[in-house]
Amino acid sequence: MTSGFDVRASALNIRPVRKEDHAQIEDFLRASPNFNADEVTTALELIDESLAGDPDYLVNVLENEQGHIIGFECHGPTPLTDGTFDLYWIAVDPRAQKRGHGGRLLRATEDDVARRGGRLLLIETSSQPAYAPTVAFYRRNGYHLDARIHDFYRRGDDKLVFAKEMTEESGRPGRSG
Repeated sequence: MTSGFDVRASALNIRPVRKEDHAQIEDFLRASPNFNADEVTTALELIDESLAGDPDYLVNVLENEQGHIIGFECHGPTPLTDGTFDLYWIAVDPRAQKRGHGGRLLRATEDDVARRGGRLLLIETSSQPAYAPTVAFYRRNGYHLDARIHDFYRRGDDKLVFAKEMTEESGRPGRSG
């Protein structure tokens, strides 16, 4: 018998979010030590916007062959820009982390941004020590720190803005800074 988190590469599927995914995503967001109640509420609101057809919020999930949602990402075009996109959320169930799922979701996001003519993908995160693994993940995946806004979230908690340029020739990410 296998657990709900059988993660063989051939068994994984990235697809658009569906209404029935909402509860599983909420469960693993609430189980994550990195997200507070307000952040979980915000993530779920973006998913609801996407499900309602808002083209500014594109949400995809990573599921295994048993239909368990392992992770999700939410990205979209940045208003009033030409080809800039934001990755609003990327999260993997804490029970399935450290297995490459975040990287797989991130590559799918980058591919989608490139298909939509995106030239730049931005990701914002916190400078708090609890987010050090997140910062390392972005750097490993070729993102460079483009901006730091001191005391943005609260005193001592800076906003870090990571960026990656998309190349026109390949449709894949370019500069890694």
